[in-house]
Parts: sequence; C-alpha cells; structure tokens
Amino acid sequence: MRLTTKGRYAVTAMLDLALHGHDGPVSLADISGRQDISLSYLEQLFAKLRRNDLVTSVRGPGGGYCLSRDLGEIFVAQIVDAVNEAVDATGCGGTSDCQQGEVCLTHHLWCDLSKQIHNFLSQISLATLVERREVQHISARQDARAVQDDTLVLSQA
Repeated sequence: MRLTTKGRYAVTAMLDLALHGHDGPVSLADISGRQDISLSYLEQLFAKLRRNDLVTSVRGPGGGYCLSRDLGEIFVAQIVDAVNEAVDATGCGGTSDCQQGEVCLTHHLWCDLSKQIHNFLSQISLATLVERREVQHISARQDARAVQDDTLVLSQA
C-alpha cells in the first residue's frame, strides 16, 4: 500500500495544528520543530491545504495557520486528498497495466482495498484523533521537549 511521506506529513501537521490552534494561529516553524518536518516541506503542504480550504493563513506578527472549520468537519481522507495523495494498494498505481500492460488477476481486489481504506479515513475526523488519549500524551511529550529545547537555546545565548 502506498501512502507516501507527503500524506503522512500532511495529516501529522494538521493534527498538530488541531492540538495547538485553540489559542490562535500556529506558525509552521512551531509545527516543524515539534514534528521534525522541514519548514520548506510544510510550506508546500500548507499551500495545498489552503487551496483546498482546510486551513486559513494569518499574516503578520503572531500569524500562522488556523483550521478553516471545526475539528469534527475535517477528515483524514480530505487531508490526504488535498495534497494530491492517493491511498493505493495496487501494484500498478491504479493504471491497470499490472501484468505486461494488462490488468492482473488481483487488480480489482487491491482496488477494492484502496477504496475501503479511503472510506475508513473518510470517517476519522481531527476531533476523533484529538480526543484519543495516546495522541494527547504524545503531544504533551512533544510540547515538553520543545520547551526544554527553547530553554537550552536561551541558556546558550
């Protein structure tokens, strides 16, 4: 199955935004630091997320990104689709040329699996993920590490 780094990073960044956006815009630099995703990569992803009306940008000091709607109205499949990712379990990338240019024996099975995965991801909202205890624990650990890193940088200055 192919869900590339682009799709995984987009979902991770959106979940980070959902967890930290309750007090206002979140900077991509903050997401980058917490999630260890390059800032330039996040800029590319968020341009696509903005074009697909999943986030809004706020310019100026204290600016960053906000979710464009309620957590319960943004689903994982929408995020993956917004960054032009396809959840694809076929060996041919959905081109139907799996076996010497023709459809292989199990092509339709893998297509059906891809649809099932997409349907599954269409039912999971950011709200559902934010409510998960393990997600909250991981976020708290990342926040503590970010504070510790900031303190270390300040003490070295």
